[in-house]
Amino acid sequence: MKEIKEPSRTIPVMAEADVLVVGSGPAGLSAALASAREGVDTMLLERYGCFGGNITQAMVGTIAWYRQDATVDAGGIGVEFEARAAEMGAALKDYDGQGQLLDADMFKYVADKLVQEAGVVPILHCHSVDTIMDGDAITGVITESKSGRHAILAKRVVDATGDADLAFHAGVPYRKEPREKLMGATTTFGCSGVDVGEFLEYVRGNPSRLADWATTTSGKEDDLFSTWIAEPFDKAKQAGEIPADSVILGYWGGLTEAGEATNINVAHSLGIDSTDVWDLTKAEIEGRQKAIWAFEALRKYTPGFEHSRLRSFNSSLGTRESRKIVGDYILTEHDVKNQARFDDTVGIFPEFLDAHGVVIMPTTGRYFQVPYRAILPQKVENLLVAGRCVSADRIAFAATRQMMCCSVTGQGAGAAAAVSLKENVSCRQVNITTVQKALEKQGVRTR
Repeated sequence: MKEIKEPSRTIPVMAEADVLVVGSGPAGLSAALASAREGVDTMLLERYGCFGGNITQAMVGTIAWYRQDATVDAGGIGVEFEARAAEMGAALKDYDGQGQLLDADMFKYVADKLVQEAGVVPILHCHSVDTIMDGDAITGVITESKSGRHAILAKRVVDATGDADLAFHAGVPYRKEPREKLMGATTTFGCSGVDVGEFLEYVRGNPSRLADWATTTSGKEDDLFSTWIAEPFDKAKQAGEIPADSVILGYWGGLTEAGEATNINVAHSLGIDSTDVWDLTKAEIEGRQKAIWAFEALRKYTPGFEHSRLRSFNSSLGTRESRKIVGDYILTEHDVKNQARFDDTVGIFPEFLDAHGVVIMPTTGRYFQVPYRAILPQKVENLLVAGRCVSADRIAFAATRQMMCCSVTGQGAGAAAAVSLKENVSCRQVNITTVQKALEKQGVRTR
């Protein structure tokens, strides 16, 4: 690879904050709100033009599709997302379970309001590209934007980038599966002009079960209803209308009285490393082609879609897996499946796994506690990591990657960052009992 030498330069300080959260998906949004609600000066940095991450950019509104009659949830900000969305007309029925399906476009506005009400300082259209270090402690980030190259200084930083970008730049140990073992990336799309009644009648006549797509289950969830759809795409492949090797199958959702299906998640790209710009470019372009093939198959072979039109693509590729930090504790498959309990719990999450073909639904009330040490990276001080890149093994990741669990780790990180500041100690030395009390005051179930 050719190289050039970049001349040294002085970088102006754009802003300063007590707590800086980078990335505003369910984890980052939760972290910023939790920190600000503890009365700490908090800034939220986002590379796109809206908050919400996977919800608003990738059109994945199924934040709690796992919820069943007996499910025990953590509460806190993740559940608040659902409640506020419903209150503000930004939620739809989730046919998979008892959660709310968040409307991708309207949730942008919901997130704006939550940020403004909490007094979080927002910065949009600004990309973090490096960290600022003082020895082994992070003291800020370097950013690039239309305004140029700047520094933002902070006493505590939460990495909620999804890909552990800040942790990577700061030198935190991490793991990443080989490209061929990473979960696929998805191009989601929405349709208008759908005869919703006719489509639902078709679904009732051709019901799908969770076992139709999960390869490994506990057995108890096999007969649960699923919005899985594959028949029209199989027919199109048989007719030579879709290449036989294209991975097109998945889920539908977001049905409205206006004749919309806002959340069709069926166009997948495998072997994509979301930390590689060439892979991302390839998947964006291929994904839209696959979405067009899928849409045409729906129109031709699915009752209710005959007169529909494609109305929206996701704004950015939906990615599921990349770097995972090595924290002071690595959450394990055994922990998730055996109701693990930890003295440093920052929240709970139902016994819910969905990744790499392993699916266990939370139908029995079982749950595990999420340890603070899983969001505490090794080797770097005053940095916390939240979201799908927390410290977990391959199967435990099937739980920690879920958006509601990302909200749990985000709220835990935001509260811990704020408490450590108020106690004038590092994140590693924070009094976890004080953090737990702060989280419980914010409505989180920690035990």
